[in-house]
Amino acid sequence: MRILVLGAGGTGGYFGGRLAQSGADATFLVRPARAAQLERDGLSIHSPLGDATVPVVHVVAGDLPALAAAAPFDLVVLSCKAYDLDSAVEAIAPAVGPGTAVMPILNGLRHYPLLDARFGRERVLGGLCFISAAKAADGGILHLGRPASITFGERDGGTSARVEAFAALCAKAGIEHEASADIAQAQWNKFSFLATLAAGTCLMRAGVGRIVASEGGAEFMAALHEECLAVARAEGRPVPQKARDTARTGLTLAGSEVKASMLRDLESGGRVEAAHIVGDMFRRTLAHGIDAPNLRAAWVHLQVYEGA
Repeated sequence: MRILVLGAGGTGGYFGGRLAQSGADATFLVRPARAAQLERDGLSIHSPLGDATVPVVHVVAGDLPALAAAAPFDLVVLSCKAYDLDSAVEAIAPAVGPGTAVMPILNGLRHYPLLDARFGRERVLGGLCFISAAKAADGGILHLGRPASITFGERDGGTSARVEAFAALCAKAGIEHEASADIAQAQWNKFSFLATLAAGTCLMRAGVGRIVASEGGAEFMAALHEECLAVARAEGRPVPQKARDTARTGLTLAGSEVKASMLRDLESGGRVEAAHIVGDMFRRTLAHGIDAPNLRAAWVHLQVYEGA
């Protein structure tokens, strides 16, 4: 399987780097400055799961059409931030041929209509990941905790040769993964958790532990989670009890330093995926007539931040 990974930042760099480390045919689509850095230093990964420095194949946008024509890609892994989605779609377009699948591992669900319209629904797999990672100043990938997993599958259910082929590569690379026969449910399990975490920690400008240490904090996070769970039920994807319990534990854990990556971006004064995650979840409450005062407050707060 021949794979193109968009970018070599925290998420794409980590998973793509692990694939390359195992010998997979993985190419990174990067900007010229990043290409020069990778050519000089390789791709370094600093992780609790093991450090590595890997020489990687890379291509810049201007050279992608010729490369894809000479050796078509089987899979494009899309790991950009949601606010860069439009430019990312145009960047990968030359690599998406008749036999190419596109696998987004972005947060949320709002990107699928755009990808379906651009490439055709039959080419777009479902995907998600759990990882906290960033690109360091020296270009290395900093994996900031032990979780590093990827889940993917056919959006209409079942399995396929392309899903099984990618699962085999993940297994060889030692990447924790799940080839899901019901990726839509897995996506709602994550989306309901992530929207709660992002809304709660951004609204309070604090990690989970500080929130739940406050009087009423645990109850606030639980109520916020219930609003998101109600949306999942209304969308026909009720979150199973085990997943609900696991999420609730993580969202109300005393002493936890967990915070959404959106809060880290906000604290640094950067752009945030507010509309793609919290805004999208809130708009779904409106569509289904669900009362969601906590989500509403978080969404207003994030809009104010973005307009500052």
